[in-house]
Amino acid sequence: MPRKIRTAITAALTLVACLANPMDGPAAAEEVSGAVVTMYHRFGENDYPSTSIRIAQFEEHLEELKKERYKVRPLPEIIEALKTGKPLADHTIAITIDDAYLSVYEHAWPRLKAAGLPFTLFVATGVIDRKVQGYMSWDQIRELKDGGVTIGSQTKSHPHMTTLDRQALDRELADSNQRFVEELKERPALFAYPYGEYSLMVRKAVADAGFNAAFGQHSGVAYDGMDPLTLPRFALNERYGGIDRFRLVTNALPLPVSDVLPKDPLLGENPPAFGFTLDSSVGNPGSLSCFASSEGETHLEYLEQRVEVRLKQAFPPGRSRINCTMPGPDNRWRWFGTQFVVPR
Repeated sequence: MPRKIRTAITAALTLVACLANPMDGPAAAEEVSGAVVTMYHRFGENDYPSTSIRIAQFEEHLEELKKERYKVRPLPEIIEALKTGKPLADHTIAITIDDAYLSVYEHAWPRLKAAGLPFTLFVATGVIDRKVQGYMSWDQIRELKDGGVTIGSQTKSHPHMTTLDRQALDRELADSNQRFVEELKERPALFAYPYGEYSLMVRKAVADAGFNAAFGQHSGVAYDGMDPLTLPRFALNERYGGIDRFRLVTNALPLPVSDVLPKDPLLGENPPAFGFTLDSSVGNPGSLSCFASSEGETHLEYLEQRVEVRLKQAFPPGRSRINCTMPGPDNRWRWFGTQFVVPR
């Protein structure tokens, strides 16, 4: 059942309960159905701490995910549920890995296979075709696919997509899709934006290329009703891969919002006039906090459920982020993030 319909039903039932028992407060709103999607790159590659996770850290993550409360599901299954409104179990998790580094094959794949945990690998076809040292081969990628791993696309050359015109975008997507068909006998349905960067034009090109869902690198929980072509993921690396943070993100809850402005994350106005409307299911927005990568905690202004984030300074060229969180039930956190791109 779609989220908007469930929310309306919940509100109606709450009203009936309050009329029948006027001294009782309203019941807790139904949780929005969602899933945490994690993102890795390299494994045990100590020279790349910003994109690599230590093997000991990764093994801790896998031990945590083996606990009964977590439901690690294939990403296509989660996407289908989000699109159709089918409820997802609490603590539903998906594992994704970007870039097809050789350490995925040598270190991550054996451990994930032994743990029986599904995952998705996003591949930029050009680097595989060039047989670049430190990356997987097509034979190794086929082995993963034959073993049940979902293969997604990350274009041909892994470019900064917001710097390309529409013709170049279409060529990147078409060329990579052709190579997937030639090597794997099918084209991917899932896409990951290189560096997490996209604009409205980039999103349109990905949609027109036929992808069912696409992922950035902004933090947050994917939930039903969210745009399937701008889904969030939690990045994990040496610095942000400790077990305490891992438990924090894998226990995160959706922070459902609408009417997000600006609509295009490729900024023309900088700093942006950033704002959104919180879903009434989360209650009073007074406990919300938002943090910008350029200045830390931000000033918030409210008009009922509408939140306006006031930034003190412009973002620097390149990628910047704003993360918004608020306390949820059972000492869990609701999480909504966005990534902006400032043209260089």
